[in-house]
Amino acid sequence: MAKVIEGLYYSESHEYVKVEGEFAYIGITDFAQHALGNIVYVDMPEVDDEIEAEGDFGAVESVKAASDLISPVSGTVVEINEALEDTPELINQDAFANWIIKVELSDKGELDNLMDAKAYEDFCNKQ
Repeated sequence: MAKVIEGLYYSESHEYVKVEGEFAYIGITDFAQHALGNIVYVDMPEVDDEIEAEGDFGAVESVKAASDLISPVSGTVVEINEALEDTPELINQDAFANWIIKVELSDKGELDNLMDAKAYEDFCNKQ
């Protein structure tokens, strides 16, 4: 079973959101990295890019497939995880420790549309 962490928000497209104040760290879940296999490239937006909930903000490529990154929330990108440019496989080692982007949230109400850990576990078990 893939690891799921309490206190995070989860989307049906297997991204997680870790909220700290007005900011959110967004990455892919352990379930997603297992499904993708060995990650070889992460396509990330630029700092100051605006992202929309349900909109693409990049892609993750593995030896098996490429998968679009779908933002669970709207906001402005304030930081990207530059370590992933040279070592994208960090996501395979620990998906939750290696977030992809940090955004300043524009609408915290969007978090209500996401799943908690228990709901996400149930969702993954049905996949």
